[in-house]
Amino acid sequence: MTIQHAYSYEATLKDSLKVHWTVDEVIGGGKQLDWSRPFLPDSLARTKELRSLSAAEKLTLNHIRGATYLHLFGLVEEFILPFVIDRARDGHAQAKTKTRAFLSFAEEEAKHQQLFERFSAEFRRGFSTPLELIGPASAIAEQVLGHSVLSVAILILHLEWLTQRHYIESVKTDEKLDPLFVDLLTHHWQEEAQHAKLDTLIISELAERAPPAEVDAAIEEFLAIGGILEGGLRQQVEFDLTALEKAIGRSLPEAEKQNIREVQIRSYRYTFLVSGLEQKNFVEAIASLSARGLENIKATAAALS
Repeated sequence: MTIQHAYSYEATLKDSLKVHWTVDEVIGGGKQLDWSRPFLPDSLARTKELRSLSAAEKLTLNHIRGATYLHLFGLVEEFILPFVIDRARDGHAQAKTKTRAFLSFAEEEAKHQQLFERFSAEFRRGFSTPLELIGPASAIAEQVLGHSVLSVAILILHLEWLTQRHYIESVKTDEKLDPLFVDLLTHHWQEEAQHAKLDTLIISELAERAPPAEVDAAIEEFLAIGGILEGGLRQQVEFDLTALEKAIGRSLPEAEKQNIREVQIRSYRYTFLVSGLEQKNFVEAIASLSARGLENIKATAAALS
């Protein structure tokens, strides 16, 4: 059992080396966030439908969502980096090109951590109130990495492909988004495009050696990890509501808070779960592995939508 693909370690490493950018090029040189514009497209932030908020308050919530986007992807990188380093150790004795590809993958993930940290620091300089965030990252990473290698690889592939969808939704929109935040999404996807290929190779090799029942179990385990992450997203919504009230200087009536809570839970689910579960390349990868797993993926995406 394997994923149908046309990738190789040699070609992916070659393509990866063509994509070269530094954190300073994206956010250095005095570049600043434009607080007069939204950071995320409304397909991800979903603030426009919140009729109880003024236009200025919706923009503030969009900015909060931009900050949590940075933080949550920082959490993700916290477990991707050690996972990739372990794969580099696995491949060292097999092929030097394979090892180089994984080490390049790891270096880029470390760079992404620095990128998100720099954007987060810029956010804190410009935002009026503190923002509470879920964590700590090390505890979440430990929990995720405690699962089977194949299930974690599937989770990472899911996250890598959803960054493509986020990039597309940020550039194919009539919304006047902050150009600096769009640059973040663009540069992030440029390297994740190569990482998705490498992770496909990892999964294909693992699945080829595993019996079908083990593959099905790994997909179930991946969905279970998603359920744990969904609990964290719900907690972040509560933190966001508190920060929003402080930032706009008014207490929201409970009915308004409940409406915002429901909309934002759906929004977070779409951004970090459903947009990956429905992504074409991810769906095709799961379909190659397991018909049963594909049905479970589709059912989960429908339940979370």
